[in-house]
Formats: sequence, structure tokens, C-alpha cells
Amino acid sequence: MDCVAQANKNLPQQKTQFGGRARSGAPVVTYTFIGLNVLVYLLQWIIPGFTNQLVLAPALAAYEPWRLITSAFAHSTSSFLHLAMNMYGVYIFGTMLEPRMGRLRFTWLYLLSAFGGSLGVLLLSDPLSATLGASGALAGLFLATFVVFRSNKQALRSMGIILALNVALGFVISGISWQGHLGGAILGILGACCIVLIPRSNPQRARTQILLLTALSIALLAAVYISTEAVKWPLG
Repeated sequence: MDCVAQANKNLPQQKTQFGGRARSGAPVVTYTFIGLNVLVYLLQWIIPGFTNQLVLAPALAAYEPWRLITSAFAHSTSSFLHLAMNMYGVYIFGTMLEPRMGRLRFTWLYLLSAFGGSLGVLLLSDPLSATLGASGALAGLFLATFVVFRSNKQALRSMGIILALNVALGFVISGISWQGHLGGAILGILGACCIVLIPRSNPQRARTQILLLTALSIALLAAVYISTEAVKWPLG
């Protein structure tokens, strides 16, 4: 048995299309993010005032920084459709991206997109506005899919139509945060480029991806910090 275990360790690890560790079975990270969103939604119904502690209010973000990420896992309790549409999108794009990127890279991409959505809200929304929803993360996954399938004209055409409709709805229908969509989309593209555009022939491919994602994350956190300080609402 020890010999078999040692032999298995010596086998080269299977890699995904973009250098992550290949794993069989369901896209666990995608399902985990969906499960977290659903769990938070249930808690919003069960715990009085819970939603108010999660939403992103730019003027309060410097004092309550958890809102920058919790707002990406909370949804409007006035309409189940808000949660359902976002989770359907996460499922569609997550099952397309996670197997190609691997769990670590996909998780990183999702969180970058979520924080990017918060940054968009901080920069472009009214300081006293309240925003919530996974739309920023979803926009990031959506635009990342463009990068992954950039050579597939049919897929790009179909996604382009969906993108145009979503952008139009963000400006026409009240309650949809186009600011969060924009921020998430930009970070989704940048994150995907860090993962996807490093050629297979690069012997340091994985290291380069991690370094670029780390640099992007640091730049994003710095931009978020500066933005929260700029819109800080004086208390007392």
C-alpha cells in the first residue's frame, strides 16, 4: 500500500486548461457561493434587521468595512427574483469557468469581481445609497467568460446580446446598480486576463498568474481604502 501511495504522489498532477489543478466531479466552489447566497437570504428573512447590517452604504464603509463583501452575498427580500436570477447566472458562468480555471483561480476571480462591484459603488454611487446583491460578482464572471471564449465568435455573439440587454436594464430599471455591474465587470476582465492570457509555454505560468492576481488584489484593496476614506460620513 505504501508503494502505491508513493507512486501516486510521483504521478504528474492533471492541470486544467488554464493551469489550475484538475478535479473531477461537481464545480464545488460555484455551488458553495450559491449556497452562501441562499443561506444569507434565509437569514435575512429570519433575523430582524439583518439586511441593514449587510448592505453597502458608501458613507459607512470606512467604519463598517465588512459591508464591502457582505453586500455581495445579500439580496432584496422584496423580490425572490433578484436572488434567483443572480444565482442562475452564477451557476451558468461558474460551471463554464471553474472547470477551466480550477478552484483557487475561480474563487479569486469571483471575490475580485465582488470587491470590484463594491468599488464601483463607492466611486460612482451616492454616499448615502444602499446597495446589495451578487450582480457585481456575476458581471465579473460574465466578462471573464468573454476573455475565455474570445476566439469563439458564435459564443461571443450570444453573450454580447445578453450583455447589451443587461447594460440597458441597468440604466432603465430603478434599483439595479449599474455602478456595481461596471466595477465587477472591469475587475472580472482584469482578473481573467491574469489567468487566461499567460501562455501554456511559459514554464512559470502558475507563478506568474498568482503574482499578477496578488498585485491586482493589492491595487484593488488600496483603491477601496482610498475610496472609503473619500466618502467617509462624519459621525457625531
